[in-house]
Amino acid sequence: MGQVMKKRPYTRGHAAAGLRAPLPSIEVWPNQYRGYTITIRAPEFTSVCPRTGLPDFGIIMLQYQPGALCLELKSFKMYLLAYRPLGIFYENAVNRILEDVVRACRPVWALVRGEFTPRGGLQSVVEARYPKGKRQ
Repeated sequence: MGQVMKKRPYTRGHAAAGLRAPLPSIEVWPNQYRGYTITIRAPEFTSVCPRTGLPDFGIIMLQYQPGALCLELKSFKMYLLAYRPLGIFYENAVNRILEDVVRACRPVWALVRGEFTPRGGLQSVVEARYPKGKRQ
């Protein structure tokens, strides 16, 4: 008979992977208008599962209402590209992106939505909002 492989349990290290990793800063510029919405869609987001080391693929959509500052798109793109080699669960990636966007530009409100490629027949969609719990 074949040998039974024992599954490694998820650890606190897996759960916290990537949360404190250094990433490029997101630049901003002064907003000249008020009361409008910006939507940024990144259809080629990739990161790495911290447990398996396999790549995760998905679409990241950021929607926000700027306050005094807007995100500079090239720096946001470079920020997202830095996730490619990063071991991080995609639930954590979505929440970290939101935290970093809020820290950079202090929007009136923001929503980050990650739609990830199905794995094992299951597709995950993760949403995080600022202010927390407020639905736009």
